[in-house]
Amino acid sequence: TVWRNLSLAYYNKCNNREKAVAALEKAFALDNTDARILMELDQLYKKLGRSYAERLTFLEKHVALVESRDDLALERITLYNQLGRYSEAKALLAARKFHPWEGGEGKVTGQYVLCHVELAKEAISAGRFEEALDLLNKTESYPYNLGEGKLAGAEENDIYYYKGLCYRELGKESEALGCFHKATVGSSEPAQAFFYNDQQPDKIFYQGLAWRALGDEKKARSRFNKLIKHGEKHLFDNCKIDYFAVSLPDLAIWEEDLNKRNLLHCNYVMGLGHLGLGNLVKARSFLEEVRKLDVNHQGGQIHLNMCNK
Repeated sequence: TVWRNLSLAYYNKCNNREKAVAALEKAFALDNTDARILMELDQLYKKLGRSYAERLTFLEKHVALVESRDDLALERITLYNQLGRYSEAKALLAARKFHPWEGGEGKVTGQYVLCHVELAKEAISAGRFEEALDLLNKTESYPYNLGEGKLAGAEENDIYYYKGLCYRELGKESEALGCFHKATVGSSEPAQAFFYNDQQPDKIFYQGLAWRALGDEKKARSRFNKLIKHGEKHLFDNCKIDYFAVSLPDLAIWEEDLNKRNLLHCNYVMGLGHLGLGNLVKARSFLEEVRKLDVNHQGGQIHLNMCNK
């Protein structure tokens, strides 16, 4: 407890990250059966930008301890997704019964959707459109073992967009058009996503791609330009959050720099906008900045990969 509290003080009060790491590593060394300390240590490594492979290796040295907590088990799954090992992430998700926990809203289902969509994209690239559709259809409802149902009105612009691509390639144009139209639904006004059920900015990006697939380039470019203008307008905002806010998307052990989060958000939306417009050099520059600010930003990672294809 003493070493853990020292770590929190070093990080949150003194901004001394090296001493924070050393203190928490000491705490875990003194009791390497404490799953809570392991979780906090991994979260600290995550905050400090340790590589996916390094964190996964560390967690799998203590795999029994990892499996004793849903949040740790999910971090392991997330790392498999970040490493592009989507089938392994999918298998781990299927093998575990998760339980709801405060602050965990949307996290398990988010990784479930992510690995299914990314596997579907791989299948699309290989011309396996029926397989891709099957993977995308599995996101229509969530398996009971994930411990969380789908929110009413869940925004699935990306899923419907990729379904539309599959149907079009299979010569089912009526079904394709239906999916593309569903992919255009939702607010077209970008906003910072502080809470787990806030609209993510990439949904607007997929609205734009869907309008393009429907042959309406004007509406497509409107979505992409809104993303860019939003990022430019809010890049230097001074951000605060309601003291009584609940369901924040990240664990609150380590203090969060909200201005840094805003900077990340603005670079992300500008990267998405330029990606949609085909300005790949600018898109790559903004999304590389996202990676520099937070190597664990999955949206940034996925769309940066799209720039490089």
